[in-house]
Amino acid sequence: MVKQLLENRPARVFTIISAFFVANALIAECIGGKIFSLEALLGIDPVNMTIMGETGLSFSLTCGVLLWPLEFIVTDIVNEYYGPRAVKRISYTAVALIGYAFVMFYFAMGTTPPDWWVASKQDQGIPDMQLAFSAIFGQGMWIIFGSLTAFLIGQIVDVFVFHRIKRVTGDKWIWLRATGSTLVSQFIDSFVVLFIAFKIGNGWSWQKVLAICLVNYTYKFTMAFLLTPVIYFAENRIDAYLGHETARRMKKAAMGQDEEPATNIPAAG
Repeated sequence: MVKQLLENRPARVFTIISAFFVANALIAECIGGKIFSLEALLGIDPVNMTIMGETGLSFSLTCGVLLWPLEFIVTDIVNEYYGPRAVKRISYTAVALIGYAFVMFYFAMGTTPPDWWVASKQDQGIPDMQLAFSAIFGQGMWIIFGSLTAFLIGQIVDVFVFHRIKRVTGDKWIWLRATGSTLVSQFIDSFVVLFIAFKIGNGWSWQKVLAICLVNYTYKFTMAFLLTPVIYFAENRIDAYLGHETARRMKKAAMGQDEEPATNIPAAG
């Protein structure tokens, strides 16, 4: 049984993609506490935009946005070959494991450290390692809840839009369904996380939430277009690995147009 599963190419691809999807989401959440300046990274001056009365806005972004675009690319690939039930399965798995990780972070933060460890990095400018550890891993509960909720809603929207477009375009224009679904889901994702984490959790004004949402979405909008070639590259490599006939049958089954399963992997859902 195990040997058959490991030798089944569609199952092997799904396992690798799922592992990357979950790991990438967890890493994005873990590094999300750091904010970076996109302008400084590119070596340009801050843009200092004014949106909806909010002044001095620039592309100060969480490091998590460096990885989240890859999540939506993987979502579109899984959608293409395995269908919406598989996307929902790996999304629920990712959320469950991220939630587990944060529970373990908070447990680790609550353990009592020895005095020598607390002072072990003072020569490097870190006076209290316990405070430093808690500051890095202790993201606010509103931020965690907002991020996970936004992620799940974004995934569901991405699946819905992707299949709506594919029912019209068929196998043509993968860039349209991949980019189109990402653009819609990323806007909703950006708004939901800010609304929960900062409107509800910190009492931000609607103007501030919407202004920062538009700044973040501008970045995500741009990345969605820049990463479009990655979709074509990934699909070509997967088609070549699976065999074009197997890939064609899988894509047809993913749309619910084939009564015969395209793979021997267990149904996701």
